[in-house]
Amino acid sequence: MIFFCMRILRLIYIYSLLSLPLLSAGQTCYPKHEYRAVWLTTIENLDWPRTQVKSVSDIEVQKSELVAILDSLKMLNINCVMLQTRVRGDVIYPSSIEPFAKALTGTSGKSPGYDPLAFAIEECHKRSMQLHAWVVALPLGSATYVREQGRMSLKKRKPKLCRYYKDNWYMEPGEPAVADYLCTIVKEIIDNYHVDGIHLDYIRYPDRPKGYPDGSLHKRYGKGLTLADWRRSNITNIVERVYTTVKEAKPWVRVSCAPLGKHDDLTSYSSLGWNARETVFQDAQEWMRLGIMDALFPMLYFKGNDFYPFVLDWSENSHSRHIAPGMGTYRLLPEYGGWPVLELQRQLFTSRTAGASGSVMFRTHHLLDSTCNFFDVYASLHRYKALIPPMTWCSNTLPAAPEFIHGCYRGDTLSLRWSSVDSSTGHPAMRYNVYISSDSIPDINDVSSLVSTMQADTTFLWSASPYSNINCAVTAVDAYGTESVAAYWSNKGYSSVFKRRSFLLPEPVDWGMRVILRDAVGAGIYNGPYSTTIGVSGIAEGVYTLEIVTRDGKVVDRIFFCK
Repeated sequence: MIFFCMRILRLIYIYSLLSLPLLSAGQTCYPKHEYRAVWLTTIENLDWPRTQVKSVSDIEVQKSELVAILDSLKMLNINCVMLQTRVRGDVIYPSSIEPFAKALTGTSGKSPGYDPLAFAIEECHKRSMQLHAWVVALPLGSATYVREQGRMSLKKRKPKLCRYYKDNWYMEPGEPAVADYLCTIVKEIIDNYHVDGIHLDYIRYPDRPKGYPDGSLHKRYGKGLTLADWRRSNITNIVERVYTTVKEAKPWVRVSCAPLGKHDDLTSYSSLGWNARETVFQDAQEWMRLGIMDALFPMLYFKGNDFYPFVLDWSENSHSRHIAPGMGTYRLLPEYGGWPVLELQRQLFTSRTAGASGSVMFRTHHLLDSTCNFFDVYASLHRYKALIPPMTWCSNTLPAAPEFIHGCYRGDTLSLRWSSVDSSTGHPAMRYNVYISSDSIPDINDVSSLVSTMQADTTFLWSASPYSNINCAVTAVDAYGTESVAAYWSNKGYSSVFKRRSFLLPEPVDWGMRVILRDAVGAGIYNGPYSTTIGVSGIAEGVYTLEIVTRDGKVVDRIFFCK
């Protein structure tokens, strides 16, 4: 079996190399569902914020920096932002548990004067992006970092939960109360914010843990397990507790983590002593099998045989959940390896071919930084929009489809409007996807027709002449990512609005106005008092103009309808 998989991998790899010249021509496969994600780092102001709040005016500068980043990410069709929310025992939102992170103001515990997490969620959702709260689970920072937190540091408040090891403080995974504490942090976030996911980072023992001083805890709590098995069970227990906490409160919120890039040694390829399961006791593939993780974003910041066999191994052991490799855009810089752009291009293409559910770029600055020369390449590989993969194991019930109310023209702008779809009690409101095609009824599996994703509004504007051939489809999407069947509209006659022979209009400023419906040559076929619903029978195929006229005969609006 392993030999067969390696042969398949080599074929995939060779095919990816041969296909690369096609990528720039836009002839590669564009999946409809995949994570287009980035890690947006706040620690040490690496990605954001670049300006710390020292005065009131700095608040708007800090906000504008984030807006600029998100606007650039939207240009790349990014659909998910992992925002570092818990940094090192401190957070970027007003918490009743932990202090404000130093990155916001330059002073640990000091409020920036606004809620950065709430602002980021709002701005991401405006741009049809999910926001996942990136929670650094166990590291608490250097001795200096912790000391700057003063009496609010976890070391001061709950010293039993803390361990000092190799010049850094950590939460001790062998101490049962650590899981309780981490769950209170996660619960605070999901109770107070409309995050789309909780993303766990550093949910593992310290790097190179040889000599880690937990022998007494192992004797007390080990219950006959070897040290390695006990450590793995400790991490797995924390993961399960967090997963349960999230799903009991909001089952649609995704739980993911970023394990080390190599899960374990493979039959033909060694991890070179650096893997998740044996080195830092992250049994991440087991978490997928147990159903206590929705997605894994392994940090595969390697190339060649240190990348391709291992990304295939993750995909083969996904247990029908989501695997999206984390890729090191920082590796393009000379000081981090000086990789050619072609290397990441191969990795993205090969990951798709191997069945991965997308990719996550580390980190945001390097994806957008012109010195890395990767922006345009990434854009070419993500030419069309994509939807976040649905969590079918949480819910696979199709939402009801919306119904078109009307499509009308105001000049050369088509305005589409449809009915809202109710979501389940307690769930977030439905979102909507819009598909447009000029040739035929849109195929909702063809991403080239996907023009708007995850929008909250039930209206959509599109630049188009009333004499052009426009075919539209709208679907509803629930919080799990499950998409309804489509409702269709066309200016060539298969919209339900023309079956009803009715036109829905907004309430006017002056109820004394009149409505005149004219055919393509200007002949009046209806003339009546203004009403929010105008019903007309016997409409033949063609183009019509609806005029809204004041008491003195002045035309204040013209709406074009095509049947």
